[in-house]
Amino acid sequence: MFNRSFHNLFMESMIVGATLLAGTSAYAEDGNLVAVTPTNIPTATGVPPHFANANFGDNSLQTTIVQTPKIPAINSGASVPQTNSMSQVTSVSQFSDVQPTDWALLALQSLVERYGCIAGYPNSTYRGNRAITRYEFAAGLNACLSRINELIGTATSDLVTKEDLTTLQRLQAEFATELATLRGRVDNLEGRTAELEANQFSTTTKLSAEAIFVITNAFQGSVNGDNTVFQDRVRLVFKTSFTGKDTLNTRLTTGNTTILQLPGGSAEALQTFNLAPSNNNLSVDWLSYYFPVGNKIDAYIGAVNGVLYDFVPTLSPYLDSGSGGGRALTEFASSSPIYRIGGGAGGGFNYRFSDQLVLSLGYLAGDHASPQPDSGFFNGQYSAFGQIAWNPNKNSGIGLTYVNAYQNRGGIFDLGSGFTLVGTKQANTPFERTITNSYGVEAFYKFSPKITVNSFFGYTNAKNLTGSGSADIWYYALGLAFPDLGKEGNLGGIVVGAEPYRGGNPAPANDLSLHIEGFYKYQFTDNIAITPGVIWITAPGQNDDNQDAVIGTVRTTFTF
Repeated sequence: MFNRSFHNLFMESMIVGATLLAGTSAYAEDGNLVAVTPTNIPTATGVPPHFANANFGDNSLQTTIVQTPKIPAINSGASVPQTNSMSQVTSVSQFSDVQPTDWALLALQSLVERYGCIAGYPNSTYRGNRAITRYEFAAGLNACLSRINELIGTATSDLVTKEDLTTLQRLQAEFATELATLRGRVDNLEGRTAELEANQFSTTTKLSAEAIFVITNAFQGSVNGDNTVFQDRVRLVFKTSFTGKDTLNTRLTTGNTTILQLPGGSAEALQTFNLAPSNNNLSVDWLSYYFPVGNKIDAYIGAVNGVLYDFVPTLSPYLDSGSGGGRALTEFASSSPIYRIGGGAGGGFNYRFSDQLVLSLGYLAGDHASPQPDSGFFNGQYSAFGQIAWNPNKNSGIGLTYVNAYQNRGGIFDLGSGFTLVGTKQANTPFERTITNSYGVEAFYKFSPKITVNSFFGYTNAKNLTGSGSADIWYYALGLAFPDLGKEGNLGGIVVGAEPYRGGNPAPANDLSLHIEGFYKYQFTDNIAITPGVIWITAPGQNDDNQDAVIGTVRTTFTF
């Protein structure tokens, strides 16, 4: 049997404490230390975003695709970086900062190669000169004691000498208080964990929420005066996963928001929080299911208020939050109006040719639940969608979009609900019944982590199904986004463009109306953001005779 001196073994044990081994080092002061595990278990995160803020989301379950769209949930966004543990340390040479001349090399080598109870840092360093606390020493000692007991139990006790055991017994006695405290803390954590598991809402469902308080006023240009109003909207999203890769979203919404009406029935300047039931009535206003099909397809089914940007990449980073309260103020500034043509119930999917190239196809029906004539899933209002999106790198992207749609009620840009979201009345209802073909191009470029340019251009041709003639409808915009402006989490934005308008419309509604918007979101805390902004609409309703509309808004968003 191979014997070691008491001195060497003592030094080995001292080194153990500095390692903050395995999970027992949970109370170490250095939070960057990563415990070593025998294998690295890969993880995947990501979630698509949606209609009301991705709706509770920023357009963020499934493996991430190129600019994953939003899951109507809370602005979310954002994916959580994963921390990768070091692979099992089997040789001292794996530590880049341990030299052959180090005085404790032999002791460290014994603990690594003989007992296998050494952990290091993610950057392959050991940091042997860092001071440790007695608790850290106790954690390391406890890890080696567990390893020795394991060796004894598996008939490999020949690796442990009598001198080793004697020395460890002395150390165990000396640090008995610290070890007892450590075991007490672990027992306490286990008790608290058991209590949480016993009282959790659900093992498969998580709750996310967004509440918006808003003060807004049309200082000029509104047909219902310039009274300042205080409105609210609340959304609760239940996210359920049955396999760990799928997500069922059920959203409850209530609110009392009222639209600031512009001349001529125009939907210009409609803000994202305006999508809410009236009089604080509660309703299920979004029900959808996301699931993967193989390794390349991310599928989507919308049962209630499904929309295209539930699952389609809109290529509008930092500005698009679906209809949530985390980014741009208005629906128009969020992303191209082409994504608001039609909606209701249906489905679609994203097919990833590669990490850079994604094909999106979808079909949604507005009158899906009605058995009446000129209704139903296939015979009523619908939109059929196709898009190819190319992201050559993480800093840029471009998309080509086509939508074929049929409208027999409401406006063209109404999400299939009959409630118009963007554009003038002349553009939304050129005829009583229409078939439309729409074409769009969307692009973005990140000049730096602090500056991003978004843009889109769209054209819709609407054919009259109750008579003759057609209408040409145009829309375009250029947006600038300034992430982390002032501090991390903040966002500044400027958008200039034209909401959907009908070209060649008869006088007097034949003028060009422009949309100019500026906002600044201040992330007050992790869960509270305050966004002041101004919206300026020139020639509302395509008519220069109408006074320009100037709307001021202060939006406060609470998320959890």
